[in-house]
Amino acid sequence: MKNKPKELRKGNFQDEPEWRRINYEIINSIASEYDGTLIIPMTIINESYYHEIITRLRSEGHRIDHYVLGASGETLVRRGRTRLCFGNSWSVRQIPHCLSGFENPVFENQIVTDGLSVEQIIDFLAARSNLDLLPDHANPLQKWLRRRKVQLRHIRMIGAQ
Repeated sequence: MKNKPKELRKGNFQDEPEWRRINYEIINSIASEYDGTLIIPMTIINESYYHEIITRLRSEGHRIDHYVLGASGETLVRRGRTRLCFGNSWSVRQIPHCLSGFENPVFENQIVTDGLSVEQIIDFLAARSNLDLLPDHANPLQKWLRRRKVQLRHIRMIGAQ
């Protein structure tokens, strides 16, 4: 978005047609060349955007197991704080929109994640998609450090989306 003149930018990056086109093209390209499982964490709450990306990928013959990792607004705010998203930040402002958007039947494959650990969610998704996971031989400290590294990568800077 920063490459576009300010007067052409949308308020939400997903409203940018380029964002949807690029995501479709990247996923399609990788899925066409790679014979493994792709896990793509992406929040899509607009039904037409869902069809532009997910339905189109399915129509191209790609297997898509789409899941909505749902949670209460309180849980989403708490999780956002771990990424330093507070108060009136962009991601916090999106929570009510996401919660209402996920009421759409196209997003019916929801997993309520309140109170679940990351490991429990991973195990649930793997079982639901019939995937065999490799064992995680990391010790508790390594797992903790790995999780902190992921959290740091997802910190949103003030003014950034």
